[in-house]
Amino acid sequence: MLKLSTQIHKWLALIVGLQVLGWVLGGVVMTVIPIERVRSEHHVAEFQRQALPASGVLDHRAAAAAAGVEAVEATLKTTLRGTVWVLKDAAGGVHTVNAITGRHMTPMAAGEARQLAGAQYQGRGQPAAARWFATAPQEAGKPGPLWRVDFSDVEKTSFYLSPETGEVVSRRSNVWRLYDAFWRIHILDFQAGENFNNPLIIAAAALTLPVVVTGLILLWIRLGRDWKGARARIRAARAAG
Repeated sequence: MLKLSTQIHKWLALIVGLQVLGWVLGGVVMTVIPIERVRSEHHVAEFQRQALPASGVLDHRAAAAAAGVEAVEATLKTTLRGTVWVLKDAAGGVHTVNAITGRHMTPMAAGEARQLAGAQYQGRGQPAAARWFATAPQEAGKPGPLWRVDFSDVEKTSFYLSPETGEVVSRRSNVWRLYDAFWRIHILDFQAGENFNNPLIIAAAALTLPVVVTGLILLWIRLGRDWKGARARIRAARAAG
């Protein structure tokens, strides 16, 4: 039992040791860094949203007709660019139209993107470059197109904004990127970082289980030997006394 347990423990530990180290380091990172900091919630500015206009707003049917959209779902909301209807068609397409005129909202220019990003940010950083993405990068976690505005703070915070409404749809920073890297190591999904049932993680977990079991067996055998040795020393000491 001792020899078999030792061999299993040694060779499997050699295979999965780095992954176990990654799990432990990832666990430390994910528990030490508050999730609010990962989400950059401390950089969200508090401001009073404007109330919906009491008059002059088209109803959703009129707005959809003016925009030429066959809407199956409509949401009225106020944004930093005015009051809009967000219309969803039967195919799942989303159309953002001006709630006063019924016209599709024109995407922001770079200067307006920086201005609106700055209005929704709090901290010591200043809005720097505004970058347009026709296809949003994976880290945004949202479909494009999007504006990304980077800030000059220590964490290298980035805001991703809707080009129609100017709303921040996701926030990223170097803290988030560090967290995300360890999360991908933790679940062994280096593509999307979402599948924690992938074959790699299942195989790693399956190989780690016998390492733990054989480790407990070896520990039990070692403790038993130590206990016997301690008892023998105690008897010897009593006999000598």
